[in-house]
Amino acid sequence: MIRKIIQIDEEKCNGCGACAAACHEGAIGMADGKAKLLRDDYCDGLGDCLPACPTGAITFVEREAAAYDEAAVQANRQKAAAQPAGGCPGQQARRFARPADPADPAAAPAGGQTAVSQLAQWPCQIKLVPVNAPFFAGAKLLVAADCTAYAYAGFHQAFMRGRVTLIGCPKLDGVDYSEKLAAILRASDVKSVTVLRMEVPCCGGLEQAVKKALQASGKCIPWQVVTLSVDGSVLETL
Repeated sequence: MIRKIIQIDEEKCNGCGACAAACHEGAIGMADGKAKLLRDDYCDGLGDCLPACPTGAITFVEREAAAYDEAAVQANRQKAAAQPAGGCPGQQARRFARPADPADPAAAPAGGQTAVSQLAQWPCQIKLVPVNAPFFAGAKLLVAADCTAYAYAGFHQAFMRGRVTLIGCPKLDGVDYSEKLAAILRASDVKSVTVLRMEVPCCGGLEQAVKKALQASGKCIPWQVVTLSVDGSVLETL
């Protein structure tokens, strides 16, 4: 039958997952960092997902599609309810309690190690993190190029401690992070943003994405950029 149904533009989709959360029928899922219409018969054509999309990637089209099947939707809901909350474990938002003082003996993990992770939340990949994750509330945000964690020996204590950390590589991911970062800034009262990048030119894409996101958010949020050399030393802080 010909009927009204949603269409998702993958070029515009930033992978935030807001549409999947807004779809009560479970018609939208996330795959390879993009929103997908899972089944035509799950989509009721009412468009609850449209206003949830921050990039305008979802529109209505008239095309040949299976009729909306409420029984199939209900069966899918029951199946989802029987599964662990949060869907894909890689995208399930979690927050971790970290000791205020890393010298506290309670901070030392089993095995006699003295170092402790300062990762405050999961996920940490920009492409995977939910826009409306509760850990963004009042957060100091660190947006770091993924190579920085390997280049700088004291990465956890010097940069991650006390911050919510997001990592990515604009060259390898091949996406513009600015739209998703802007959506995060608009949705939460982020207190500050630190950009940690390498000196290599491709890392400029991460810095520019944060600049665009700050401008698009319409908020005045303190921010700084820290640049590391490829040998792991701090070159400059702006």
